[in-house]
Amino acid sequence: MQAEFVIVGAGSAGCAIAYRLAEAGRNVLVIEHGGSDWGPFIQMPGALSYPMNMGIYDWGFRTEPEPGLGGRQLACPRGKVIGGSSSVNGMVYVRGHAYDFDHWAEAGAEGWSFADVLPYFKRIEHWHPSGHGGDPVWRGTDGPLHVIRGPRNNPLHGAFVDAAMQAGYHETADYNGAKQEGFGPMEQTVWRGRRWSAANAYLRPALKRPNCDLVRALARRVVIEEGRAVGVEVERGGRIETIRAEREVILAASSINSPKLLMLSGIGPGAHLAQQGIEVIADRPGVGQNLQDHLEVYLQMGASQPITLYKYWNLWGKALVGAQWLFTRGGLGASNQFESAGFIRSRAGVSYPDIQYHFLPIAVRYDGRAAAEGHGFQAHVGPMRSPSRGEITLRSSDPKDDPRIFFNYMSTEQDWEDFRACIRLTREIFAQDAFKPFVKGEIQPGAHLQTDGEIDSFIRDHAESAYHPCGSCRMGQADDAHAVVDPETRVIGVDGLRLADSSIFPRITNGNLNAPTILVGEKAADHILGRDPLPPETVAPWIHPDWERAQR
Repeated sequence: MQAEFVIVGAGSAGCAIAYRLAEAGRNVLVIEHGGSDWGPFIQMPGALSYPMNMGIYDWGFRTEPEPGLGGRQLACPRGKVIGGSSSVNGMVYVRGHAYDFDHWAEAGAEGWSFADVLPYFKRIEHWHPSGHGGDPVWRGTDGPLHVIRGPRNNPLHGAFVDAAMQAGYHETADYNGAKQEGFGPMEQTVWRGRRWSAANAYLRPALKRPNCDLVRALARRVVIEEGRAVGVEVERGGRIETIRAEREVILAASSINSPKLLMLSGIGPGAHLAQQGIEVIADRPGVGQNLQDHLEVYLQMGASQPITLYKYWNLWGKALVGAQWLFTRGGLGASNQFESAGFIRSRAGVSYPDIQYHFLPIAVRYDGRAAAEGHGFQAHVGPMRSPSRGEITLRSSDPKDDPRIFFNYMSTEQDWEDFRACIRLTREIFAQDAFKPFVKGEIQPGAHLQTDGEIDSFIRDHAESAYHPCGSCRMGQADDAHAVVDPETRVIGVDGLRLADSSIFPRITNGNLNAPTILVGEKAADHILGRDPLPPETVAPWIHPDWERAQR
């Protein structure tokens, strides 16, 4: 069992890398512990709440008790399936703001500014702009990843955008284009009624080639000989064996499992590895550090008209939706129902949006539990750039033990200030005239909660992860003691080893992370192949006039 390149993880980045390496004629072997992604729970977009709550598809990680959230342990779903988390996520497509990537470059990720990554985003996308012309300066239309917009037939979508305009915000026709700030249609990775995961976009085409294979096994550690990665020790069928890499091993196992594998392989904070009885091969204190995530709350409103998706929130209704999708690939089951979005600044002194909205025409949790009996709708809202940082550490040296995941949520005063702003600004939007024909009353948090203390208690008890962990193996310059990979995604201190997934983000990006994670895989593939990066494309993002005036 050997190949030129051995990739650990068939997730968003790993699938993209496998596709590009196989396309270039390289011999590739992909190791994935999870099973098949076939079946309606994954392939039907409207069933998105199911796979992330099913042990067959999810690693089932939970955080350590989080002091900032009253000691709660939050779910941290990661896809254990072909396609990784792109097969269990909400299918929302957000690139991030241009300034996010400029910050990466300023933080030491040279060659990862927005001008550098824009051509890769365009290479990724097969964008379907739904009736209005796309801007070819910003968007791609012939890539492997289909990106569409939902139909937005429910009148609540229009009310959401209209209310935001009445509250003084902007509208945006394309938040993935020049203007992220504003309210408008949300994009999703769905094609012809199916979830268009990284497996469908990248891995299946790669596996059709004779030079790409998939092995289902549990990766235990990277095998390192004389300072060079030469293979991966795996367990499958009850046997432990080594898959050899002739050229390189590439970790793309997620922001949770990639640092775990590095540490099991002797790469990480030396003192911590010694405590676990692991021989230290490369003392890299940054492995497992810099862990970040987005938190959010659901601000839920009761509906005064029976126009929400609640009418399908019963066994008969779900059966009808499922049957229509099964036979036609159409109907409500063909959309993730996150069809409207918003990105705003929490205050005038912020240079670009730091709050995100997902709007949903039903009041329900990610785990599928309805918040209240009856019709309702909700906005998922949360800050984008928390200063809190956590860590991934080993629980033991046993590869089958889950790592310790500690995000250190809500550990700064800025976190609390930003979340209070999220709730109060959302209440202002829901109070506008556009929503008056539809609003019955506030379900959650509840109109009686008004003071800072009352709102803080609600946040402490109800904030949930948006499932965007990243940053645990930060990219930076090779002489940065806390960087784990260099800007060409090479693991610092070990030859023949790369790491390319969301763990290398220096800082979390604005919005959902699937698109920038695929980006990492696409760009890493060029570095692995020794190709010159795609030529930079310099464009100027839209910035709010208030901020521009303040800088003059």
